[in-house]
Amino acid sequence: MSTALSNLRLRGIHHQSSASVIALENVIVSYPSVNRNRTTYALEALTFQIEHGEQIAVVGPNGAGKSTLMKLIAGILDPSSGSVEVYGSGPGGHICIGYVPQRSQIDFSFPVTVEEVVMMGRVGKIGLFRWPKREDWSIVHDCLSRVNASDLARKQIGELSGGQQQRVFIARALAQEAEILLLDEPLAGLDVPSQEAIFEILEGLSPDNVTVLLATHDLERAADKFDRVMLLNRRLVAFDKPSVALTPANLMSAYSGHMHRIDGDEGRILLTDECHDQDDADQAGTWSAVDGTWSEVEKSEDG
Repeated sequence: MSTALSNLRLRGIHHQSSASVIALENVIVSYPSVNRNRTTYALEALTFQIEHGEQIAVVGPNGAGKSTLMKLIAGILDPSSGSVEVYGSGPGGHICIGYVPQRSQIDFSFPVTVEEVVMMGRVGKIGLFRWPKREDWSIVHDCLSRVNASDLARKQIGELSGGQQQRVFIARALAQEAEILLLDEPLAGLDVPSQEAIFEILEGLSPDNVTVLLATHDLERAADKFDRVMLLNRRLVAFDKPSVALTPANLMSAYSGHMHRIDGDEGRILLTDECHDQDDADQAGTWSAVDGTWSEVEKSEDG
């Protein structure tokens, strides 16, 4: 990272040096169901810790609570009970958290240029009603360069492809000098080259010890690209290195009706998952617990 970006200035909430970067303790998120006599749970009894510089894939079926988890850590949503801590205190007030929501939640019709979007990441550093200085613009252009988007600086954000938009929002988080990067389904609807570009950027963050959480439906990428995998279905099914987390038993537990066991020497199981993001195609395929690979299965016209 450049000198300007690596010279992080701690502002906002003080970080406790001995604390985990992210720590959840018995977190529950609930809301009333249509039948008011019952309670529906988005997340139940969630307890885990994430340490400095880890890159974590969060996987699970549609409705597993992946987006809810991201919003809890970002401080957008409060738990019904339990505690969420970032560097030893609640997430509210931390400016070290860069949150990239699903593209379907962003209004790309707003007339703003790419460099202006990235400059929005500087607001926590320069103040809401202060004009950016030359140093701030230098950081913005440095961040665009890091995500290979310098040539897009003057374009309207709505003119970009999905992959370009994702890279710009990662640049915004870098301009924020984020120490925690939360990415909610950043691969949804992207072609393979665009997905690879995202992973190249994330790999480039490792030397800077930026902690990354990425929600995805892609089990193969989760197994291949991340330090640990969090397998979630409202409850924490598994949270470990990929070879330990993504076992047939754990996947059957997490995906239940979305999955069927196929007996065989390769330990393959059939997984079908209807993703909640409209830009992300339904997935169907077999997952090998032996070599951690995903094989697509051609779906019939009637599903």
